Amino acid sequence: MIALIMAGGSGTRFWPLSREITPKQYLQLFAEKTMIQKTVERLFPIIGPESIYIVSTESQRPLIHDNIPSLPEGNLIVEPVGKNTAPCIALSAAYLKRLNRGSESMFILPSDHIIIEEELFQKSIKTAIKAANEGNLVTFGIKPDYPATGYGYIEAGKETAKGVQEITNFKEKPDYKTAKSFLNAGNYFWNSGMFMWNIETILDNYRIYAPEIYNSIKKIEKIWDKEGLDADISREYKAMPKVPVDIAIMERAEKRVVIPVDYHWSDVGSWRAVAELSEKDEFENTIKSRNVTIDSNGNYIHTNKLVAVIDTDNLIVIDTPDALLITRKESAERVKDIVTAIKEKGWDEYL
Repeated sequence: MIALIMAGGSGTRFWPLSREITPKQYLQLFAEKTMIQKTVERLFPIIGPESIYIVSTESQRPLIHDNIPSLPEGNLIVEPVGKNTAPCIALSAAYLKRLNRGSESMFILPSDHIIIEEELFQKSIKTAIKAANEGNLVTFGIKPDYPATGYGYIEAGKETAKGVQEITNFKEKPDYKTAKSFLNAGNYFWNSGMFMWNIETILDNYRIYAPEIYNSIKKIEKIWDKEGLDADISREYKAMPKVPVDIAIMERAEKRVVIPVDYHWSDVGSWRAVAELSEKDEFENTIKSRNVTIDSNGNYIHTNKLVAVIDTDNLIVIDTPDALLITRKESAERVKDIVTAIKEKGWDEYL
């Protein structure tokens, strides 16, 4: 098996701690290790560094080297520009096929998720390998424990093997009423963004369902034939549509299955999610410095300063040397709008 870690994101929801030079996956949000380091270590009981590949941008090469020094030099796949997951995965599959690994299973996972029950995670991968070897496109569905409106859902049908179910449909992020009906139905799962398939199988599915991407990949392969894997492929890559693999392939494919899993997963999509996952004091506050609180509850404050808080509830405060973020927890998803506003003002030194 090959594991492909997608690590090209910029983590705008985690401004001002996450910047272009240090995106979310390279932050130590919960422990002494960064999120990408934890992602790699989670794989080690199954595969070694030689079978772990990371796809990212050229600008993140030094960060990847510093965080994952065991990664072989040839195991970094460089994406010329960010084009969402469908082009990213297609490029990586073609790259791996070129290394004579096309007959292997390919496990796709993001670099910045949290998984608590690691043994269950590893067990589900073994189940997925078997399903992928039977020609299926496999995804992992998280068993929901509340009616979340921030995730897409997978509707599961009949069981095809132990722990494996057919995919009936994909559902976009629902409103609360719909999410509650999904939870009550019992056969809907959060879309985790993790996948497993054989490399030859996924490339064939691109040929059938995403010909625009597939044809660009064939052009890139011709360039590799002439100039090698370090050749400039930016023009061909930029021509691809910016689309997630869920829409380009999974929603159209025929042989697709889901493995329902329950290993305390989170995509850590906002500062609010970080607050919920962090250790708290008796008043549900998380304050990463010396502090005095009076009648204050449910706050998350990240700073190196002494903090004094009075009559304040459910705030997120992120303090860095050159920027300060203050938001209510329920508005944490809008941090990306702050980043957009900063770009519009031309204040690139804060990005």
